[in-house]
This record gives sequence, structure tokens and C-alpha cells, in this order.
Amino acid sequence: MGNVIHIGIFGRRNAGKSSFVNAMLGQDIAIVSDTPGTTTDPVRQRFELPGSGPAVFIDTAGIDDTGDLGKMRRDKSIDTIARIDVAIVVVTGDSFGEPERLLKTELDRYSVPVLTVRNKTDLIPMNEQERQIMKSNWGCEPIPFSSISPDTTAKGRVLSAISTAVESSGFTEHEMLHGLVSAGQHILLVCPIDSEAPAGRLILPQVMAIRNILDYGAYATVTTPENTASLFQGNNCRFDMAITDSQAFSEVAAAVPENVPLTSFSMLLARSKGCFSHYINGVSKLGDLHDGDRILILESCTHHSTCEDIGRVKIPAMLRKFSGKNLGFDIVSGLSSLERPIDEYALVIQCGGCMITKRQLFSRLLPAIEKGIPVVNYGMAISYMKGIYPRAIRPLL
Repeated sequence: MGNVIHIGIFGRRNAGKSSFVNAMLGQDIAIVSDTPGTTTDPVRQRFELPGSGPAVFIDTAGIDDTGDLGKMRRDKSIDTIARIDVAIVVVTGDSFGEPERLLKTELDRYSVPVLTVRNKTDLIPMNEQERQIMKSNWGCEPIPFSSISPDTTAKGRVLSAISTAVESSGFTEHEMLHGLVSAGQHILLVCPIDSEAPAGRLILPQVMAIRNILDYGAYATVTTPENTASLFQGNNCRFDMAITDSQAFSEVAAAVPENVPLTSFSMLLARSKGCFSHYINGVSKLGDLHDGDRILILESCTHHSTCEDIGRVKIPAMLRKFSGKNLGFDIVSGLSSLERPIDEYALVIQCGGCMITKRQLFSRLLPAIEKGIPVVNYGMAISYMKGIYPRAIRPLL
């Protein structure tokens, strides 16, 4: 889920990364051994971070692993960086060589905050020279730690440092309706019921919006596109904002009076998840595509595709019609790797991202942003192609 904090554990082989995870969780979950390279693929362990909510430790292979298989394990460890909110580097000495430089370069690239844990202090206490070297290289005060006999104070320092790093990173997510809704207001939510909607349930962005409205002390009215117009007949109904599923933009825009602010769930996610300014800059590329351009569509979750699938069916069809061009499309779901180099794409269209964190979404789009490739999200793209973009973006600026 998008509100889970992801914490990557990095370090050399036999630094005690897995032992550290076990000590923090108070359970023997991760396999530990004196044999270097025991951890191969990244291992995930969920826990509750006090004061912050659900979190995941991701225990990775040693950054100094050797050989062809070792390189594959190192690459998987480095790939993890694009999916985490905080990195904990577990060390047992003051070594800062090529493995650490590579790790730090990637952490800096993705703006991931770093904590350092000096493990095995029960065997070799950390001296002042070592502390200064670690602080100089990593930019943070190392936390002394013993995975064999962890004390409450050391564990508390680690947990506190994680929370502080997350809060100060600039990647803390606001609620979808942060700053847009106040107590007593009436908000209309228009939710189509089609094959993409889960049986008997609403989709996650719609649920998130309802919860936001209740938290702010406002009133939520939920309806379908076909019933929207009837809510504005006569003078008895007054809404302070209308929010629709992007697929119903045209129908809902025609039914909702111009004086009522209108936007979509996807555009609200664009605002709360970050990369919003990049989306605004990239949306005009939709009107400047050429024959042969290839478009990358990023879905942040995996699901069964249907004939009404928004990312795999509707947006490609809509964009071909809107542009009048012969376009190619690649669709990548979850956080899977791309099959083509990013610079082969003319445009990247990202889903709302309700199932991933703000940092994961940023990291997902960073390669395109670094290459100057325009990026936009589903809702903004659809409103632009339907000629509703100026109205739909107005409430969010």
C-alpha cells in the first residue's frame, strides 16, 4: 500500500544486516550465518513503526559481493534504492571503498536519507576516529548497536532516527484533499460502476477521498455519472466541489455547473503524490506527438485487464484518436523493470499511484525526468484530451 514506509538495509557481507533486522524485530526471521553472502535476494519483513504506522525492512545482499552471481545480487540490492524511503547502512568498521561509493552515489541520486548503524559493538567498541570517519563519509552520526545483545536505548535511537528521516525528507504525503476541503462543506464524488470497479467495493482513491472528507468534518455525496445531472436540478442542491473518475470527465463536466470546482481522483493523487509540477510541464506534449512516437504507460499495481481497462485500452485508443498519429505503446505494471531504454519514449503516462509511496513514484519517474522526457498522469492526460484540463486543474493550483 502507498502509506507503508520502506526501509532498505545495506552493507558489506557479514556486517550483520540480517542479525540487525532480527534484533530490531525481536524475532529470528532472517537467516543469519558466518558464511559471507547468506542473504541473496532482498528479503522483506513487515513491522509497525511507532508513531508512523506500517513499515517494511528490506534486507539486501552484500554490496561487496563477488563473481557473476555476486554482481547480480549487488544489482538487485542497488535496484532496491528506487523503492525505499530510508536507507540504513550497517557497518562494522570505518571501511569506505568502491562498494560504499557506488551505494552512496545511488542513494544521493534518489535523494534517499541515510542512517548508519555501527554493528557488533559487543565485540569491538566503536572508537572516536572510526566515528568521525563514518560521519564524514555518510553525513550522519553512527548509532552504536549490538545485534547479539541489543538494548532498548539503541533500538529506540534507530526507530526515532527512521521517523525523523521520513518526516524531514520532503516526501511525506499529504492527504488527497489537503487544503481543499474544510468543515461543513459538501463534496460530490462521482464514481462509475463498470468492469474495472471491484465487485461490491469502490476503488482505493474513491475510498481515500471519502475518508479525507469525513476527517475534515465535511459531507460526502456519492453518485454515478448517469445520476449526476439530477443533483443539480432546481436550486436546492449546493456543492462546494465535485470530484469524478477521469473516465467520466466529459459527462460529469456537462452536468456540473461551471461555478462548481471540478477535478478528478487521479489529479488529486497527482497533487498529493508529488511530481505535480513535472506533470503540468509535460501535459502539453499530448498535443505534440508524431508518427512513430512510443508512449510508456506505467501502472503502479497489477490487475486483471479487461476491455474497459483505463491504462491498457482506453488511454491508448483515446491518444491515437486525439493525436491522429500512429503511436506505439508499452505498458509496465507494478514496479517491474522497463524492457526498453527510457530515452526511446516520447512521453510517459503514470497512473495515479495510489498503491505506492510518494518516493516510489518519484523514483519511478526520475529516469524520464533526468532525460527530459515529458511525464503526465492518467487524470491530467484524459482531461487534456477531453478539453477539460483548464477547468480540472484550476482547483488544484
